[in-house]
Amino acid sequence: MSATRLDALTSWNADWSGLRVAVLGMSVTGFSVADTLAELGADVLVVSESADADYERILPVLGVALWTGPLDDVPAALSGFAPEVVIASPGFSPRHPVIEWARASGIALWGDVELAWRVRDKVLRSDGTPAAWVLVTGTNGKTTTTRLAATMMMAGGLRAVPCGNIGVPVLDAVRDPEGFDVLVVELSSHQLWYLSLQSGPDPLSPHAAVCLNLADDHLEWHGSFDAYRAAKAFVYANTRVACVYSKADAATRRMVEDAEVVEGARAIGFDLGIPGPSDLGVVDGILVDRAFLDDRRTSALEITTIDALAEVGLAAPHIVSNILAATALARSLDVGPAAIRDALSDFHLDPHRIEVVAVSEGVTWVDDSKATNPHAAASSLAAFPGAVWVVGGLLKGVDIGELVATRGKAVSAAIVIGLDRAPIVSAFQRHAPEVPLFEVAHTETEGVMARVVELAAGVARDGDVVLLAPAAASFDQFTSYADRGRRFAAAVRDRIGRGHHGDDDHGTPGASAGAAG
Repeated sequence: MSATRLDALTSWNADWSGLRVAVLGMSVTGFSVADTLAELGADVLVVSESADADYERILPVLGVALWTGPLDDVPAALSGFAPEVVIASPGFSPRHPVIEWARASGIALWGDVELAWRVRDKVLRSDGTPAAWVLVTGTNGKTTTTRLAATMMMAGGLRAVPCGNIGVPVLDAVRDPEGFDVLVVELSSHQLWYLSLQSGPDPLSPHAAVCLNLADDHLEWHGSFDAYRAAKAFVYANTRVACVYSKADAATRRMVEDAEVVEGARAIGFDLGIPGPSDLGVVDGILVDRAFLDDRRTSALEITTIDALAEVGLAAPHIVSNILAATALARSLDVGPAAIRDALSDFHLDPHRIEVVAVSEGVTWVDDSKATNPHAAASSLAAFPGAVWVVGGLLKGVDIGELVATRGKAVSAAIVIGLDRAPIVSAFQRHAPEVPLFEVAHTETEGVMARVVELAAGVARDGDVVLLAPAAASFDQFTSYADRGRRFAAAVRDRIGRGHHGDDDHGTPGASAGAAG
């Protein structure tokens, strides 16, 4: 297909008929892409390692062809189909053979977000325009901030929806017949990498965008930290109103400084310190806005207080940072402080995000299984200094040494789980040799958390916190971070239910806790 015709495909009402599109990967995202393209009249082939029975049944009904088999090379079915566009699910890295083949062949390569932007006019607002887009990314805090921002906007009377990497495909939000005023789109670095490939006359141009923070993560997918950073930085491209960044993270400030934005877009900073003009921050325990008011050089708007946030379990420092970022996004759409306060008074964090599982015999058990990288775990450890730390899993190519050196020294004990235990143990031996250290060497998922809880109960004392903040992915032993968190919580409740008091099994620091039990 000529670039001219592809350039014309910037509306739901454009002529998509007969466009040959290969969709890589059959997941929730892949299905939303295939379903959308089928509705548009495109000729669609889904290429996937496998597909469950529901997808195999539904796709032919939609008129979509499905090929399943190994994708460690370019399958003949894909070459024979001769796609004009390839749309990849976010799991396909830049070095995947099919992605390399598409780029070398000059085939247009899109992600689901680019397709969603091109057809964003499927349902229009009352003023005849598509929904505004607000983008959220960062190494950590994306989902919490996305949910917070959408909740604040809804409290302010806007029809807003959290979507994207948060679990609701952005294409499903675009096609919702009820329509929205705002799409708050959580974007992973994978999605942003695909978005950075976009070309044509109508690139994605968000109303506002934020990169919350930047730390090592997904290096095995991107190939280097520089590539990861470049993908994250693309969130600010073509922003029209507000580029929100963390004053506590110089990398995000540089992203904003280097971004190509629409003239008039403002840089809005946030951190836990006293804010300057055009910033949000904290003054004497009060969260304030000095960015979105006329007299911002001499005045500030009160949003809420740390005390009020503590009453609803939202006062951990990294959560307060997320609240400030979300507030900036909501304020960029004229949501008032009172509406934001109302939203915060009834907001609950996602499960497995610093979630208190139980308090028993003076010990608080906290599930932060969603802390899947060192940066997230560092925030948890800052919120619970001196905790008994449950750490480990798949490190995804990230060096955990700095986290152990900066935060690990303060923990009262560490219980190491997962496939990549050796680098963690080594880091403690180098940086925090005085910390009591236990390894759980279970090879079977069923026994892991029972042994973790047994060991933690043996070292925890009255007033202590046992913190599951693994700083690693879960897929070595669990199906997801949620599965890991649920098993931890179940093991805690089982022990409490059996009447154990946490002072009867101390174990031996430095020993390996094997598969028995």
